[in-house]
Amino acid sequence: MTTAFKPQDLIRYIENTLLKPEATLDNFEKLCQEAATQQFFGVCVPSRFVKHSKKWLLNTPVKVVCVVGFPLGHQNTKVKAFETSLAVSDGCDEIDMVISLGGLKEKNWDFVEEDISCIVQASQGRPIKVILETHLLNQDEKIKAVELSIAAGAAFVKTSTGFTGGGATLEDVALMKKIAAGRIQIKASGGIKNYDQAVALIQEGAHRIGTSSGLQLIQNLQATGVY
Repeated sequence: MTTAFKPQDLIRYIENTLLKPEATLDNFEKLCQEAATQQFFGVCVPSRFVKHSKKWLLNTPVKVVCVVGFPLGHQNTKVKAFETSLAVSDGCDEIDMVISLGGLKEKNWDFVEEDISCIVQASQGRPIKVILETHLLNQDEKIKAVELSIAAGAAFVKTSTGFTGGGATLEDVALMKKIAAGRIQIKASGGIKNYDQAVALIQEGAHRIGTSSGLQLIQNLQATGVY
């Protein structure tokens, strides 16, 4: 952790995330209230809750990020594109899509790139983050996934869904940064629970932090008196 990074700086990286299957409308309203109060970069929600989140965050700078093809990525490309179009209609600002892991394992590069490209087109100019689920990929597959995401026009690659084990690691972020070479940004997500962990990932190259512990992370900092 460098002295140049202040605790207050972290809020502009955080996407306050709620993707639990049992989450209710009240839970998502609370998520948005937390994000607005703390002035996080955004909230990350399923497509059903985009319209509600946009309403709750009206007149705030907080962005609404929607997951697509979540959490497995196996959906037909047309289904992913349609979900993206609906999220755009409902007011989302960014899309986090799950890559076709099966396509990567098959080495079906054309399919994987087209799958991403169709979501990029359906987003109508909104940034697309491609979730790689890094712990399920070997190094060659991670490298190829970053390259295909760049070729397809995505804005970010993202480490994890948080739904299949694993999570963001410094090693994966460092590898993604090396392959990206400034051509695409990086979102670290999955298992990020404390300030030092989040800052280490940022210093390794992450441009965003996706976490379901955003409020807890900030409150813990405030309790120490350094925030």
